[in-house]
Amino acid sequence: MNKILIIDDEEKIRTLLSRIIGLEGFEVFQASDLKNGKKRLEVSDIDVVICDVKLPDGSGVEFSKFIKDKYPSLEIILLTAFGNIPDGVQAIKNGAFDYITKGDDNNKIIPLVYKAIEKVALNKRVLQLEKQLGNKYSFDAIIGRSKQIRSAIESGKKVAVTDATVLLTGETGTGKEVFSQAIHNASNRSKQNFVAVNCSAFSKELLENELFGHKAGAFTGAIKDSKGIFEEANNGTVFLDEIGEMPLDLQAKLLRVLESGEFLKVGDNKATKVNVRIIAATNRDLEKEIEAGNFREDLFYRINIFNISLPSLRERVSDIEELAHYFLKNFSLKTGKKINSISQEYLEALKHHPWKGNIRELRNVIERSVILTDGSELELTSLPSDFQNVNSNISDNKSLSAFSLASAEKIQIQKTLNYTKGNKAEAARLLEIGIATLYRKIEEYKIS
Repeated sequence: MNKILIIDDEEKIRTLLSRIIGLEGFEVFQASDLKNGKKRLEVSDIDVVICDVKLPDGSGVEFSKFIKDKYPSLEIILLTAFGNIPDGVQAIKNGAFDYITKGDDNNKIIPLVYKAIEKVALNKRVLQLEKQLGNKYSFDAIIGRSKQIRSAIESGKKVAVTDATVLLTGETGTGKEVFSQAIHNASNRSKQNFVAVNCSAFSKELLENELFGHKAGAFTGAIKDSKGIFEEANNGTVFLDEIGEMPLDLQAKLLRVLESGEFLKVGDNKATKVNVRIIAATNRDLEKEIEAGNFREDLFYRINIFNISLPSLRERVSDIEELAHYFLKNFSLKTGKKINSISQEYLEALKHHPWKGNIRELRNVIERSVILTDGSELELTSLPSDFQNVNSNISDNKSLSAFSLASAEKIQIQKTLNYTKGNKAEAARLLEIGIATLYRKIEEYKIS
C-alpha cells in the first residue's frame, strides 16, 4: 500500500485531504508542521508528500529540496493559498513534482497523486538499477582471493577516493577496464559519466575527433558541432585503454588536458575547458616505448602518478577455480542449460594452461565448453585438445624416478627459486625459460 504524508497547519485542510485520498486506498499520515513531518518521514516509508508552502516553522518550497536530497525516490506536491509564479518556479527547481492552489484544485489532487505514485515507482526502479550497476562494477565484484589480486584491489580502493591519474598495466585480458570502472564507482565522481575509448581502435584522425570533438565545418560532412569523450565525461572519468598506441601528436594534446584541463576541438581556435579524471591502461612497456621514440616521456610521468599492475592469470592460479565457476553460472543461465559442476580433471587442465589471453581467454574457454556440454558437468572432453594434452602429461609424470631427467629438472627449479627467494620472474630469467613455462612446471612438480 502506498503511503501519503500531508503536512499543513490547517487541521480542516488536512482532514479533508486525508479523507479524499484515503478513500482511494492509500495509507495517509498527517503532520501540522515541518518538524513533525520530518519525524514521520524517518519512521514511515512515505511515497508522496503533500505539503503547504507556508508553515509555522519553514517554507514548503525549501523543504522540497531537503526531501529530494535525503529521499530521492519520494515525490512532493506543494499547496498554496495564493498562486505565486516565482515560488512555483523555485519549487520545481527544488525537485517538487507539482505546485497547485488550495481549494480550486481539489478535483485535481487524486489524479496528481496517482501520477506522482507512478513517478515514485520509476524512481525506485532507477535507483535499483543504479545499485545493481554499482555492484557489478565495484571492487567487491572482482573475483579472486589470491594475494596478488587482493593487493591490486587494495591499491585501487586507496587511489579511488582521490582525484589522482591512474595507470593500469598488465597483459591483455587481465581486467583493466573492470578495474577502471571500479575505481570510478568508488570515487566522488561516481554519479557522473564514465567514458571509455580504446586508443588502438581508431586511426589518428578518427581518434582525435573521438577524444576532442569538432566544430561545424571542420571537415567535409561536419554539419554541426560534435562533443568528444572529454566533453561528454566532464566532471566524470575518462578511461583511455591501450594508451601506448596513441599517436605522438595526440599525446601532446592529451598532455595539455592533464596539465591545464583544456583542449581544442578539431577546427576550433577557442579552448574548451573540462574537469575530468583520467585512468589509462596499457599492456606495453611504456619505458621501452619512450626509448624507441613512440611515447612522450613527459606524458608518461603525468599518467604514471599511481600505477597498479594487474596480475596475469598465471600469477593467480588459485583464483582459476572460482573464476571458472562464475563464468559457468553466467553461461549456463544464458544458454538455459543446467550445468552446475566442473570435474576435477577439467579444473586441473585449466590450472596448467599458460593463459596468454588471461581472464578473457578463460571466459571464452568456459563459454565454448558450456556450448559443447550436454550433461550437468563440465568434463575434460569439452576442452580444446591442447588442454587435454597438458593434462595427460601431468598424469604421466606423477611419480618421478630419482634418476629421471624430470626429477633433475624439479630439483634445479627448486634450487633456483630458493636462490631468488621465490621471485619467479628472476628464476625464469636464470633458468632461461619463459615465465609461463616456469609456472606450469611449478604446478606440474608440485613445487612449493
